[in-house]
This record gives sequence, C-alpha cells and structure tokens, in this order.
Amino acid sequence: MTATTETDIGRALGTDYFLLRGELTEEELDYLDRTRRFVEDEVLPVMPGYWERAEFPLDLARRLGELRLVGDGVEGYGCPRMSAVAAGLVQMELSRGDGSLGTLLGVQAGLAMRSIAAFGAEEHKQRWLPPMARMQALGAFALTEPDHGSDSVALETTARQEGDEYVIDGAKRWIGNGSLADVVVVWARDTADGQVKGFLVEGGAPGYHPRVIEGKGSVRSVWQAHIELHGVRVPLSARLPGASSFKDTGRVLASTRLTCAFSALGHAVGAYDAALTYCRERRQFGKPLVSFQIVQERLVKMLADVTAMQLYCLRVGRLADDHALKDTIAGLAKMNNTSRARQVIAQARDLLGGNGILLENHVIRHLADIEAIHTFEGTETIQTLIVGRDITGVGAFA
Repeated sequence: MTATTETDIGRALGTDYFLLRGELTEEELDYLDRTRRFVEDEVLPVMPGYWERAEFPLDLARRLGELRLVGDGVEGYGCPRMSAVAAGLVQMELSRGDGSLGTLLGVQAGLAMRSIAAFGAEEHKQRWLPPMARMQALGAFALTEPDHGSDSVALETTARQEGDEYVIDGAKRWIGNGSLADVVVVWARDTADGQVKGFLVEGGAPGYHPRVIEGKGSVRSVWQAHIELHGVRVPLSARLPGASSFKDTGRVLASTRLTCAFSALGHAVGAYDAALTYCRERRQFGKPLVSFQIVQERLVKMLADVTAMQLYCLRVGRLADDHALKDTIAGLAKMNNTSRARQVIAQARDLLGGNGILLENHVIRHLADIEAIHTFEGTETIQTLIVGRDITGVGAFA
C-alpha cells in the first residue's frame, strides 16, 4: 500500500481549476487532507471487494470515529468541531472513495445524530451522541415507508400512548443501518393529535423486525433495511421532545440535501480523476488518448461541470455556516450536483471503454452509486417542483 503524498494532497479538490483550496480555512483543510489520506491509503485499496460482496465495512466505519470525522457540525457531546463546509468536504472525500461509506456517514451523523442533537432531551444527547461520534454506537433514521417515498409527509406509522409507554406500529423501508443500529429515530404519527413526532427505538426491541434489502445495484456496502414495527413499546421518555410536527423532520432533511450535493461532487471528482489518469496512460492508434481532440473536449466539459459543482458546494456550505441556508437553496444544489455528476460519470465510463466496467478502475461503482444519491433525500423531480414553487409562488404538486 502506497502512502498518500503531498502531491496527492495538493489535488485534494480533484482538479482544483479555480483554486478553491485557497478559500478554505486551516481547520477545513485539515479535515479535507485527513479524509483524503484515509480514502487513498485505507478505502480505495479494499472497497471494490466490499462493494462486490455487498459487505458492510464495519472496520472502516470504526475508523471514521477514530479519525474524529463523525459529527456533521453537531456541537459538543464529544463531537469534533467542524463547519458545514468541513463536514461537506469529509462527505465529498468519502464519496470519492465509495458511495456506501459516504451514505453510512450521512445516516449516522447527518440524520440520526442531528435529529437527537436538534430535538432530543439532554439525557438523549448525553447517552447517545458521544458513542455515536466515536462510531461505537450506530444510528438510523426511519422516515421512508413502503408506500410513501417522496410523499413522506403521508406516513402511516402510528404511536399511541398507553399508560407510561408509547406503542408504535407500522413499516419503514430503505432505512440505512436499520438492521445494525443501536438506536433508531422512528418518525410516527401520534394518534392523540395526528402530528408526526420522533421516537428513539433501541435495536433489538421486541416487535422491531428489520430485514436487509438484497439485490441492490447501488451503494451495495451500506445495508438498507425493510422494518416492520409490531407493537413496539417505548417509554414516554423515548419521545424527542423538540419534534412536534413534520416541519421539524424537514429541518433535518434540508441539511442532508447539502450533504448530498457534496457527495455527488465526490463521485464526480472520483470518476473525472480516473478518466483523466486513464486517458493519459492509455495508448491507442500509436499515441495517448489525451492527444485526441474529442477526448480533450470531453475532459474539459467534464471539468467545467466538476468546477461548477465545487462552486455550488462552497457557496451553499458558507450559507449553512451563516445560518442562512434555505431548504429551497439546498434543494437546488442537490438537484444540480446529482444531475451534473451523472453526466460526468457517464462520460468517464465511456472514456475508459471496456475497462470502465471493471471494479478495479472504480468508475463503474460511481456510475451505480450516483443513482442512489440522485434519488434519496428528494428526487430531482421533487426538488425541481419545490424550487419551482418558491420562484413562481405556485405549487404544482399536492
């Protein structure tokens, strides 16, 4: 295994054509460089195997905690201090290495930990956030249901109070870490007032039945679960007191759309770097591929997309740090970056020819994994309609 060099670190924003590295703080650069070393030295050499076997990379997940990369801006409780941009850069680099690892972190920190930090009681934060930051406890975020994907506000899972307990019934689907989690943030409709609220359910609770969804062709190394909840009983103290309606759930989802934008950038950078390296080294018709005009044209257009994505991420991350990020702005960034990433990765796959479908060249993993990023936390269609409603004042969907 070859250690990461300073030259590698110098390319830490992929092809940093607009010199955006100079816009980062020392702390942000530290997060970026540490994560890049981890990806180069520990992730890329082994992730193709994990991906092919659809095996959960528990050892790499534990390393995230050891390297102090888990927190997504949550303050205190043993979480490392990081700006929104720093958290995004960590997500970008992990996704450059593998989308499953980036998704795992997004679920752990961006969804589960953020929910507990934003809405939990002090006892919830003290109990769960320190071990989650160390990756000694895994978390999950159970919102999506079998019949309610984009229409998540119509969720049917219920929580009814019986004495000093809540009884939760329903089903959830596509729940990352749902089969492994020590604690699951379950969103359910309180039968007393009809409002959506959050509840902490511990893994292994009676009536909690997770099943790993098999046969995935995307983010294969992170396990999503179909969960059945049959009379799951939790104490009244398990309810997140700060979450009283679906609008609170939306606050968490808005921040994860920023994460998705950085993640899409990471996938695009990984594919672009692979294509550029390959075209420099691959000789056809007696000369390197990069000497052909059409190859140069395609690489430049890919670079233009990557650079635009970088600018989106940096600006939206700064807005988040200034507490000025609107959910519609985050939605536009997510929509733009996942769409551009799909185009960049498709071009990279084509430039590698037949070798582009080999896992050892990484591009095919990015091609498959970006499809998950493109879909979750709000599809391109849904984000378009949300932004469309904002700029026109007219809602085109219920």
